[in-house]
Amino acid sequence: MAIGLIGKKLGMTKVYTDKGEAIAVTVVDVSSNALLQVKTKSGKDGYSAIQLGYEDQKESRVTKPLLGHFKKFGVSPKRIIKEFRVSSDDQLPAADAKIDASLFSNGQWVDVIGTSKGKGFQGVVKRWNFAGQPATHGHMMHRRPGSIGCRLTPGLVWKNQKMPGHDGVDRVTTQNLKIVQSRLEDGVLLISGSIPGNKGSIVVVRPAKKKLAPAK
Repeated sequence: MAIGLIGKKLGMTKVYTDKGEAIAVTVVDVSSNALLQVKTKSGKDGYSAIQLGYEDQKESRVTKPLLGHFKKFGVSPKRIIKEFRVSSDDQLPAADAKIDASLFSNGQWVDVIGTSKGKGFQGVVKRWNFAGQPATHGHMMHRRPGSIGCRLTPGLVWKNQKMPGHDGVDRVTTQNLKIVQSRLEDGVLLISGSIPGNKGSIVVVRPAKKKLAPAK
């Protein structure tokens, strides 16, 4: 994994190109990212990574071990903490580096990781895209799953059988989205298309794994 940013989904809007084309974008706030710790493979940690904190939190809502961790590195208490691993110590920033929207440039491809919206208890048609059964000619099982097993062989219901149940609230990664605008002064990223989650949900923005970053 490359170094990314923790952000908050603020909602969607649209921006216009020089040719007058409208692009739907999601606005992600990345303004309160703070570098907590740099871990090195050559040090006692044994691997190369940075630890980021996002969104200030009251000291009274932080456990004492975490509060000591924040004070050790001179950072105010944060609500969200995540690590970003890199392959070698050469890719690590300095311990006093500032991590902000400038980490991504306009036109860069990114992956966005978030938690999908909860949809409650759903049937198999909505949850698993089942086709459903006939809607006419006397049928009375329009959106029901139908048979899920047999009493002879195998005589049981297989594990992982697709059935009605709770839908959503899953970790979802949307790949290959483009940074339309990286606004350092506003502390936001405008990312093309939609990303997982509700407004106000926490997401992780990282460089795309399947598309190369633009040449500098």
